[in-house]
Amino acid sequence: MTFADNARRLAGAAGAMFGWRPADFWAATPAELGALLDAIRGEAALPPDAGALARLKEQFPDG
Repeated sequence: MTFADNARRLAGAAGAMFGWRPADFWAATPAELGALLDAIRGEAALPPDAGALARLKEQFPDG
C-alpha cells in the first residue's frame, strides 16, 4: 500500500470512530491519534497527579 492508501484508510477510520472530518485528521498529530486509539483499547494514560499539575502550573502560569 502507498502512503496515500494508508492515509485514506486512517482518515476514514478516524471519521467513523471519532467523527473527525478530513481537516481534523490532517490537523491532528500522530500522538493525538495514538492517544485516542489507546483510549479505545482501554490503555489510556493516567491523568497527572497533584504534584505534576503543580509543576506544570509553575512552568506555565496563566497570569
